Amino acid sequence: QVQLVESGGGLVQPGESLRLSCSASGFTLDYYAIGWFRQAPGKDREGVGCISSGTGNALYADSVRDRFTISRDNAKKTVYLDMTNLQPEDTAIYYCATLSQGMQVTTTCHRLWHQNTIGSRGQGTQVTVSS
Repeated sequence: QVQLVESGGGLVQPGESLRLSCSASGFTLDYYAIGWFRQAPGKDREGVGCISSGTGNALYADSVRDRFTISRDNAKKTVYLDMTNLQPEDTAIYYCATLSQGMQVTTTCHRLWHQNTIGSRGQGTQVTVSS
């Protein structure tokens, strides 16, 4: 059974950092690109960033570039989202997901990765940034 579970969310003050984890089971994480998304109340889903399989190259939304970093440890079957200098506008539920385009699983993130179809996703973890 394919499963993704996020953890690490919480309440932080502006300027602080958090590390989110996305633990995978039921499939071989190595072969999949993983996307991180977030959704705030009343707002559309936003693609935060994507990390490719293999090379581990990552792409980021303009809103988080230079503050967020995605990494992966395939041996631990985990993808990480390191978030620094968090701001109130980063408040949202964050979740990770596998991606596909048509019948093809996404292995490499491309510029429009956030438009790919979400395959499996976790339940999300709440991040709240408030003073």
